[in-house]
Amino acid sequence: MEPTDLTIEILKGIRDEIRETRSDLSSRIGETNSRLDETNSRLDETNSRLDEMRGELSQRIVASEIRTATAITDLAGTIREMTGVLRTQADLRPRVEKCERDIDELRRRAGGT
Repeated sequence: MEPTDLTIEILKGIRDEIRETRSDLSSRIGETNSRLDETNSRLDETNSRLDEMRGELSQRIVASEIRTATAITDLAGTIREMTGVLRTQADLRPRVEKCERDIDELRRRAGGT
């Protein structure tokens, strides 16, 4: 079989189409890579903002926990003080009641009432 002009023309056509396809694919691959690079850049920016936000939130949580712990400590101190006051009052109640009875007794004796 000898190559004919027709066969050579068909092969040249196939070769040209392969070149066009390769060029089109290269162009599309380049566009896709460009879009991927852009997407990766945007993702990096988003990750950076998220990291910054996470740091800020961590600082806020720590500050809030410190305020809460301080308030709880203050409250515990106040409760201790109030407990002391109540104990003192409870300890004095029998004495006060006795004094009131004694006063009533003295009034009865003094005034005859």
